[in-house]
Amino acid sequence: MTSTDSAHHTPGAAPAKAPAKDPWDLPDVSGLVVGVLGGTGPQGKGLAYRLAKAGQKVIIGSRAADRARAAAEELGHGVEGADNAETARRSDIVIVAVPWDGHGKTLEALREELAGKLVVDCVNPLGFDKKGAYALKPEEGSAAEQAAALLPDSRVAAAFHHLSAVLLQDPEIDEIDTDVMVLGEERADVEIVQALAGRIPGMRGVFAGRLRNAHQVESLVANLISVNRRYKAHAGLRVTDV
Repeated sequence: MTSTDSAHHTPGAAPAKAPAKDPWDLPDVSGLVVGVLGGTGPQGKGLAYRLAKAGQKVIIGSRAADRARAAAEELGHGVEGADNAETARRSDIVIVAVPWDGHGKTLEALREELAGKLVVDCVNPLGFDKKGAYALKPEEGSAAEQAAALLPDSRVAAAFHHLSAVLLQDPEIDEIDTDVMVLGEERADVEIVQALAGRIPGMRGVFAGRLRNAHQVESLVANLISVNRRYKAHAGLRVTDV
């Protein structure tokens, strides 16, 4: 044992604990390519626009490449359009913003292209009747858990559920005043998605649990639709004391 060892080593002492990681110390995601499946729909188009405007490289996907290219041209900011398979292949992070009724089939068809990718599901399984919107309960528990079951070789997270497509697409609005609930199994993946949300002015990504908690986050959209209808609003969420 060296003299340094003998001076400082106490037998049986626990090793010094590393300081807790700052939850707001998030990675730099500015160089990542973001693909948006369902990028020609209102939600996907709005997210693509906001991320591209913030300087992110964005590709929007659609079943028809020409539709995607037309939508990309409309958005500007360097957005590209391609079919869903090419979008998945060329992207580091893939946001799933397809309609719920096409969710399972779309992901099943892209299993190979999405292997090894971080997939962010923002789909809300909802039904509508004369009483308004209501949550549907997928067999797997949630849209995000369905994605995880269908994409065993991808890393699946869930986020961007509670955003107003109207606000996202409005070029007159500079900041979107809202928090984004982010769910996932791996802290590193969740932090990438949080950082991506934080690229959009006014927005903040907040960790909200594992994928098993995605159902209530997806379902809350039915409540927000009710709020919006009553108050003629575009309601979002803020988490207090965080």
